[in-house]
Amino acid sequence: MIKNGHHNHQVSTSAGKDAGTTPSAAACSPEKRRRRFRVWCDGCYDMVHYGHSNQLRQAKAMGDYLIVGVHTDSEIAKHKGPPVFTQAERYKMVRAIKWVDEVVEGAPYVTTLQTLDKYNCDFCVHGDDITLTVDGKDTYEEVKKSGRYRECKRTQGVSTTDLVGRMLLMTKAHHSNIDSSDYQQHTDNFGKGQKGHSPWTGVSQFLQTSQKIIQFASGQEPQPGDTIIYVAGAFDLFHIGHVDFLEAVHKLAEKPYIIVGLHFDQEVNRYKGKNYPIMNVHERTLSVLACRYVSEVVIGAPFAVTKDLLDHFKVDLVCHGKTVIYPDKDGSDPYAEPRRKEILRTVDSGNSLTTDAIVQRIIKNRLLFEARNQKKEAKEIAVIQAMKRQEEEKTKERVQAVV
Repeated sequence: MIKNGHHNHQVSTSAGKDAGTTPSAAACSPEKRRRRFRVWCDGCYDMVHYGHSNQLRQAKAMGDYLIVGVHTDSEIAKHKGPPVFTQAERYKMVRAIKWVDEVVEGAPYVTTLQTLDKYNCDFCVHGDDITLTVDGKDTYEEVKKSGRYRECKRTQGVSTTDLVGRMLLMTKAHHSNIDSSDYQQHTDNFGKGQKGHSPWTGVSQFLQTSQKIIQFASGQEPQPGDTIIYVAGAFDLFHIGHVDFLEAVHKLAEKPYIIVGLHFDQEVNRYKGKNYPIMNVHERTLSVLACRYVSEVVIGAPFAVTKDLLDHFKVDLVCHGKTVIYPDKDGSDPYAEPRRKEILRTVDSGNSLTTDAIVQRIIKNRLLFEARNQKKEAKEIAVIQAMKRQEEEKTKERVQAVV
């Protein structure tokens, strides 16, 4: 059971009291404490996953107010290749991340001082990988030279490249055995170019830690007057369909406290089949915790919504979407108890997007995505080689200076 942010459903115009406080900020002078720092992040945010959320969490911790610029479809296609999700879908996904205060639609692909000044941002934050234009130039070169660039740690073990590969692999290797021959073949196809390997486009295994969960889960107990709402499912490849559903559920009460029950991988595979879930339960936990509409997560929730579960969490309402309700192992209705208590509600979010539909988008455009990742990695390798040459030249100069 993991508690998340409480009643944090609105994109705020001011940060919470402790939202961006760091030890160094807390120790500074009163004059500096009164100064509110505005932080800029930008990116494609295609197939938003917990790696993106973790970057935005770290960025928010460096300041007080986080503005996120999201690129258009045409800009992404020009510099990287076709995105999986439309710009409208990507804008809404980023708005749903609880650390985001404001979203700028159609942000330029190259980050400039003009953009930072336009939105009154003190500096921009990016991960410790590199983002390149279509001609191989660093998109953050200008702000780096001006000293208005900060770096955060890239989340190991997840990338859009990896997730696309998992979908195309169509085996269950990603659930537990990343060393299988099928999975290694996937890394060759998607995270490794013909001329070498880029550390930014490769595939690595995600390892869950208690610290990571604590960083994502920062909420409270239910408060008097809250309506406790329970929803359950796989929430695999957490996407805009899930966000629209949770937003619709959130609107059912004045003070909603939404608990999301996540099924274990084996359970999801039982009722979904194929290579589902694409993300394991630890990855799905972080993805759901990052959503501003979610108050608490139950890891490994029982498939059937039982009386014990309802009593334990003091659930007022149980909701499910208009998708298929899978039967339990014995063929019984998993919602029999809330149905009996007349607290079950079907919620129509108006968005019928499913994880299956996303997988079909990828499969349909497989060659395009393979080409996109190979092109991306080729540019990254070229930059790495250039950086190595520059370092070698500097080393030679230092040696000659000593001699």
